[in-house]
Amino acid sequence: MENQILDIRGMTCAACAQRIEKTVQKLPGVVRASVNLASEKLLVEYDGSVLSLSAIKEAVTKLGYEVAEKTEHSSATIPIDGMTCAACAQRVEKVIRKLDGVKSASVNIATEKAVVTYDPHKVRLSAIREAIQKAGYTPLTTVKADMAGEDKLRKQKEIRTLWRKFAVAAALALPLLYIAMVPMIKWAHLPFPNSLDPMRFPLAYSLTELLLVIPIIGVGYKFYTAGYKALIQRSPNMDSLISLGTTAAVLYSVYNVFQIIAGNPEAAHSLYFETAGVIIALILLGKSLEAVSKGRTSEAIKKLMGLAPKTAIVLQDGEEKEIPIDEVEIGDIIIIKPGAKIPVDGTVTEGRSAIDESMLTGESMPVDKKGGDMVYAATLNTTGTFAFRAERVGSDTALAHIIKLVEDAQGSKAPIAQMADIVSGYFVPVVCAIAVFTGAAWLIGTGGDVTFALTIFISVLVIACPCALGLATPTAIMVGTGKGAENGILIKGGEALETAHKINTIVLDKTGTITEGKPAVTDLLTRQGIAQDDLLQMCASAEKGSEHPLGQAIVQSAQQKGLALWKTEEFEAIAGQGIQASINGVAVLAGNRKLMDGHGISLEGMEAEADRLAQDGKTPMYVAQDGRLAGIIAVADVVKAGSRAAIERLHKMGIEVAMITGDSQKTAAAIAKQVGIHSVLAEVLPQDKAGEVLRLQNEGRKVAMVGDGINDAPALAQADIGIAIGSGTDVAMASADIVLMRLGLGDVPTAIDLSKKTIRNIKQNLFWAFGYNVVGIPIAAGVLHLFGGPLLNPIFAAAAMSLSSVSVLANALRLKRFKPQSDADGSDKVSVV
Repeated sequence: MENQILDIRGMTCAACAQRIEKTVQKLPGVVRASVNLASEKLLVEYDGSVLSLSAIKEAVTKLGYEVAEKTEHSSATIPIDGMTCAACAQRVEKVIRKLDGVKSASVNIATEKAVVTYDPHKVRLSAIREAIQKAGYTPLTTVKADMAGEDKLRKQKEIRTLWRKFAVAAALALPLLYIAMVPMIKWAHLPFPNSLDPMRFPLAYSLTELLLVIPIIGVGYKFYTAGYKALIQRSPNMDSLISLGTTAAVLYSVYNVFQIIAGNPEAAHSLYFETAGVIIALILLGKSLEAVSKGRTSEAIKKLMGLAPKTAIVLQDGEEKEIPIDEVEIGDIIIIKPGAKIPVDGTVTEGRSAIDESMLTGESMPVDKKGGDMVYAATLNTTGTFAFRAERVGSDTALAHIIKLVEDAQGSKAPIAQMADIVSGYFVPVVCAIAVFTGAAWLIGTGGDVTFALTIFISVLVIACPCALGLATPTAIMVGTGKGAENGILIKGGEALETAHKINTIVLDKTGTITEGKPAVTDLLTRQGIAQDDLLQMCASAEKGSEHPLGQAIVQSAQQKGLALWKTEEFEAIAGQGIQASINGVAVLAGNRKLMDGHGISLEGMEAEADRLAQDGKTPMYVAQDGRLAGIIAVADVVKAGSRAAIERLHKMGIEVAMITGDSQKTAAAIAKQVGIHSVLAEVLPQDKAGEVLRLQNEGRKVAMVGDGINDAPALAQADIGIAIGSGTDVAMASADIVLMRLGLGDVPTAIDLSKKTIRNIKQNLFWAFGYNVVGIPIAAGVLHLFGGPLLNPIFAAAAMSLSSVSVLANALRLKRFKPQSDADGSDKVSVV
């Protein structure tokens, strides 16, 4: 047996899906065919020896639908080792984009990954990796969900290596600094060996410093190999600045060692070995702290990756067999026992249980599952044992979709980052030019003072920090989108995150968004002497044979109350009026006023109550027995718990809220009044919703549309931000910018609030990154010294540079403290994407 999933285009409703299912099901060799309208996919299980895939495609095409072929472009995420700053990321992007067949390339310095879209017919993935390697960086194996452990181990090893290198550098840099500085501060009376006195033994003094600095340069060798390679390839980066500055200090100091050997003891006062040693030690400290902080920014995605179990218990030939999760195939029957995690997505075939879906949705209450219900990978079985059929495995599971969505979002760039990207591309060459110019200017201005000019040259090179610029935006986006995912808010990218904070108008679809989306009994009004439960039981028994949604709502209400339904002896549906039935010899009528008038039944003064219910947007249904009115049952699409509280929060945030619906003005106004909405767009057809959104945009508003992601897809796409609420569908993902996994409205203001806080964080980071360099470089160039101020020591310049990127990361990590404001959300129902 073979299983295939085909993408179908051209379906507009459930009837289309049914038509395709029936047609494919009739083909010889087909065991099962299932069409998902929302995802526009056909799942077919068939005997390949009897039927070919091309025959299935042909059958669908003949019906007037299109079977979409796989796209010509492939996408790959390549982790890259060896990048140290934004200039590195810029270089890798340029190298990849130059390859014929590469459609796009985006390199994120924070995640250290390149996301490449390419045509596999024109360029192979191996060629892309080779190009990255030639540029001087190391492409690693593409990260997948099941490789999360390996990636974590690699990062931990890298952090341990950096800390070891720093420990060695610091252990040698401290005595080096002590030896270099103590002779200059004799007034401090610090202990110092006479054998190293620079006045009496200058050669021993200088050689000791040289011996101490060589191992430090050794542990920091990557700065030199990467920095000079980038210089040779005319793409200087941060390593180039460090290597140039420290090399200048070491070479000038070595020159002075030879001067001492040649008989010039005064040269002992012009040694800069300690500057080079301490700079490398401080940079290694900064890199270690940066690696730890960057690891924390991606904690959310790591948590998601670690959710899925490694094995599954599959029923094979009537026996339970535990196999690796990678070997699970579509159609396999999987056994789940109490306390076990579900390995893949599928449909329950036998048994029932309660499933904890909190790891995917954030909803704490377990969800009851029975035959026919969907279960999702990584969720936890709490009580019973059940079996289910695997339907989505590997990268097709809900968990994999969420991980992919979050990864794509974390790898994206916000428009606010464009300026930083442009500056990063030119930053290092400009700094090199400034260092050379200011060094030369001071050399001339001081009458040939090489020591002073060298101090300026080194300080300018070392203080400049392209890392802070490169990390300012992506780190905040990573933490922001990760925090969103933890709270059931999937933000599709940096652009969506940035646009959301500008929203000043939100349009809410009524049905299924503000309301539950299905009718429910809201009021029971009875004539004197009749109990409410008796009225409901009688009407539900009569409506048992009805297919009308209002009748089904009454039956469901009776069942929820545990009322037994009586046998119906006669039943007739009267079009446009209601039903009549006979139960235990009692004639029952249930319907509108026209039905009552037609049978000569007096409403006994209950017209006013019916009118009041209608004014509230409810549908009153009169119920009569044996020719006399028994009471009124009101049915309505009830407002979700928490809708009003969420809308109040939006109002407090200064956002205007409008409701859009195809319902009548009267019904719409009643619902709007309940939830506190003042702007109502009623009697709007689904195809006209996008036009209403456009009209609001033409008034100069930034509009967000909140809907179910299927019927509202055009409006979601038209809006500045489309928010799909409670929709676990591919259509929702395609049309919306933000997907909310819970069904309540409470996450809408939370998503806006998260966007505002993330963008504020990005602006703080950019202000610091630009401000640091704008202020720091002139100080290092000696501007303060021109006006009688101090001269910046290169050691302090290195310390400032190391702390600048760490401070940007630390600020971004503050977003991890974000907590959604609690409101009575009432979102006890969840939907998994």
